[in-house]
Amino acid sequence: MAAATIKVGIIGLGSISDLHLQAYRRLEGVQLVAACDLNGARAEEKAGKYGIGNVYTDYRELLADTEVDAVSICTWNNSHAEISIAALRAGKHVLVEKPLCRTVEEAERIEEAVRESGKTLQVGFVRRYDANAQLVKQFIDNGDVGGIYYAKASFIRRLGNPGGWFADPERSGGGPLIDLGVHIIDLCWYLMGRPKPVSVTGNTYKKLGNRSHIQHLSFYQAADYDPNVNGVEDMANALIRFENGASLFVDVSFTLHAKKDEFAVRLYGDQGGIEIEPELAIVTEKHNTILNIAPQTDNKSIHIEDAFLNEVRHFVDSVRAGSKPISPVEDGVAVMRMLCGIYESARTGEEVRL
Repeated sequence: MAAATIKVGIIGLGSISDLHLQAYRRLEGVQLVAACDLNGARAEEKAGKYGIGNVYTDYRELLADTEVDAVSICTWNNSHAEISIAALRAGKHVLVEKPLCRTVEEAERIEEAVRESGKTLQVGFVRRYDANAQLVKQFIDNGDVGGIYYAKASFIRRLGNPGGWFADPERSGGGPLIDLGVHIIDLCWYLMGRPKPVSVTGNTYKKLGNRSHIQHLSFYQAADYDPNVNGVEDMANALIRFENGASLFVDVSFTLHAKKDEFAVRLYGDQGGIEIEPELAIVTEKHNTILNIAPQTDNKSIHIEDAFLNEVRHFVDSVRAGSKPISPVEDGVAVMRMLCGIYESARTGEEVRL
């Protein structure tokens, strides 16, 4: 496909789809040809906005369109496995939003479909594709911080349960752990060198609910927001242990009695440390002196639009080259094992071996 235009369809046209659509539209040799959403009016509106000719309300009809080479799947989490497998079997390449799916069993079925089809599947771990993450990886890969033995990350919203499908465990698979935690768990694991996870200990809490009574502070709400629907956890924390002895601690929340929101990602090696969020920094020592190094970059934190552009460009390049993306299905399966292990540990109150 090196010289051919790659024709793309988008399945699921909620808010995250705009970041995919905008990125595809910026790439040469790519054409948006099909759009699909259960909400026909929304499908027509997005198709008109992005100049897409074919509009569907049934993903099966889009997959039957022989003009489509590849798809981005931006639907509810409970349909990721079904649509990904159907797309692969229909001969389409797939970029599927995070999380890969809801369960390890679903993840393994997707992995099998990738093997059987020979098509490219890229998991939408967008934070891997941020310029700062790739810069940090270069430092790590060159041994500048030594062996990473500990990482910790927080993604705390003090008020931010988006409600709607996010708060419905049947559609989402869980709350802030599977929605926000997936980002920071994957980013840390990726930068740590993807060591084999061997056990998890986790806790989840349902203490505060939706908190729709709060005034004077606004927060993101899903299109189908309903304060009466809230079946997921408010917050979660976990310790993940790896085969090489390294460990990762994470905590995440949709709502918490915290003074402010917090987003922090830190990794510690035997030769130095790295902070990716909230501001890029490298810590090391020289001549018996600790040095805090501030890399000179365009953005001190993630630039989400550029990260999505990098992610979508990498997907297109992988499709053209027939090469494995840097966030392949195998990594999606591994992250699902960690996420589901945390939920299981929280349910049983015991450590879970992976």
